[in-house]
Amino acid sequence: MSKLYVVPTPIGNLKDMTERGIETLKECDLILAEDTRHTQKLLNYFDIKTKLISYHKFNEKSRSQEIIDEILYEEKNIALVTDAGTPCISDPGYELVKIARENNIEVIGLAGASAAIIALSIAGLDTSQFVFYGFLPRKKSELIESLKDIRHNHIKTFVVYESPKRIIKLVEAIKDVMPNASLCVCKELTKLHENSFFGGVELVLDKLLNHIDVERGEYVLVGYNNDFKEKESPEINVGIHGIIFDKIMQKEYSLKEAVNAIVEEGIASKNEAYKASLEVKKFIESFL
Repeated sequence: MSKLYVVPTPIGNLKDMTERGIETLKECDLILAEDTRHTQKLLNYFDIKTKLISYHKFNEKSRSQEIIDEILYEEKNIALVTDAGTPCISDPGYELVKIARENNIEVIGLAGASAAIIALSIAGLDTSQFVFYGFLPRKKSELIESLKDIRHNHIKTFVVYESPKRIIKLVEAIKDVMPNASLCVCKELTKLHENSFFGGVELVLDKLLNHIDVERGEYVLVGYNNDFKEKESPEINVGIHGIIFDKIMQKEYSLKEAVNAIVEEGIASKNEAYKASLEVKKFIESFL
């Protein structure tokens, strides 16, 4: 049976394209590209003549089944690429790979560029465990909630992608939620003007604010959460009735013993405990 190939492409430097990736794109019957104009430049550079069609987030659901049919019934080998990096990692492809798996089509992944992994490798932060979040929400309130979830995660190293227009707002939000975080913000990875900003969140924010080209290029942010905090469980207000019922049913107290215990423990006054005990007694008797 024909196969689906997931082929990474360079995130900036064309020399990062692997020989196997080039061979696969040449030998496949069809290439699916996020932006055909962008990918055509890559194909021209490596003299790849394979037919190219669009496959992006706006048509992946409608186009996936027809692509699967071409693999199943027309025995075509198909390659999936994205504009830069590895498909399915904050880029289109998941729907197609899922359906391919469901139809027992072999999916072959090739080694290649991934901005998240490159950033982790140069961040100088603990990479024994990490969580990849992709792009966080744009709306400020939703962004803050997402960062709070990151703060509560016991895995302290996190990776996010961000656009140049929003990188300052992201770091400012991190400063509010995780003021002691350590960051490495990577800009234009593998490209001519590659840069990275490392340090505490305030220092990194200051460096970005003073960087002349801060709103150009793409960003990967690697952070280490020094503000880890367990998520607080919501308080449960049991009430006097519940406490009395628990003492009677679970601890086998008599009604009188339960009342006396509540008063001694300072949970309620004698009058409050007695009144509640009568209501609990009435409730229990209704089932007898």
